Amino acid sequence: MFRDRLRLSGIPSHSISLLHPVVQSGARNMAAFARLNIAKGVTCLLNVARFAPSCLVIPVRTKKRLKVPPRSYDPLEQQQKQLKAAGLMIPEEKLSQYITITCTRGIFDPYIPAEGDARMSMLSKEGLLQRTEKLKQTAKSYTAIRKIRESDPDFRVKTFGEKAQEIFIEAHNNLANFNEEKLHTLVTEHCYPEMVQGNEYKTIRWSFLESLEPPRVVHVRCPTLLNEDLLYGQVTVRIHIRQILAIYDQFGRLMYGSEQIPKDVLEYVVFERHLLHRTGQWRLHDKIVPSWAPPKDPLIKTVMIPGPTLTPSEA
Repeated sequence: MFRDRLRLSGIPSHSISLLHPVVQSGARNMAAFARLNIAKGVTCLLNVARFAPSCLVIPVRTKKRLKVPPRSYDPLEQQQKQLKAAGLMIPEEKLSQYITITCTRGIFDPYIPAEGDARMSMLSKEGLLQRTEKLKQTAKSYTAIRKIRESDPDFRVKTFGEKAQEIFIEAHNNLANFNEEKLHTLVTEHCYPEMVQGNEYKTIRWSFLESLEPPRVVHVRCPTLLNEDLLYGQVTVRIHIRQILAIYDQFGRLMYGSEQIPKDVLEYVVFERHLLHRTGQWRLHDKIVPSWAPPKDPLIKTVMIPGPTLTPSEA
């Protein structure tokens, strides 16, 4: 037991047995003092074991980390310097894109035609209001005509009706033949999808027979938009014609109209032009449908009527 205590104190036991009895007693006291300090967590200065490491930590390399140093120069800038020294220059990229506005998205001030183009009596209240409103619209139309003539000196109200009807007829003929390239020169980008939508698998037969009334201009507008470069003119023309229209589906079945029965059509067609465009021209833009207009004929639907159920012996 005593030797175990000496071993804990760090003093070899064989060295104590060789000492004088008085020295042995002092060694025992020193061993007891060292044991007490060890119990208190204090390391004895004479303990040789304190010079040995308490635990051995061996670093283990688990992952390989490679730190890339930052570039000390810009490669693009260095390349530009080399090209400039060689006498070559790279053109600068323009991140901005040009937007071409060739038409508007609708009608500025839609024309509201009177029911049946009837003129009410000036003696009635409704007739007086109708006459007053017509004078206001006429004054606005004359102001717009003057603005249009500043950009298009050849514009004349009396002759524009015939020109507009020719554009109307040619546009519908190209729609029936689906001449896409020619159709883009006759109708605006706003009107084109409305005319060709849903006609991919259909056959259209359209023909102009006669004009029941001379076409005439009933409404002219030329407002100023964001700036002076965006100047558009819109002219509403009253067209009353007789035509033939027949639409067939992809299987050749009649869906609408007839090729034998002509039909009278009264339409208010809006034509538009970008006035400040050098090669701008009047094109079909939209159509005004009055609230009092009769409803369109419904589509003729072809359905299959199932026959009687047959037995395997009858089939």
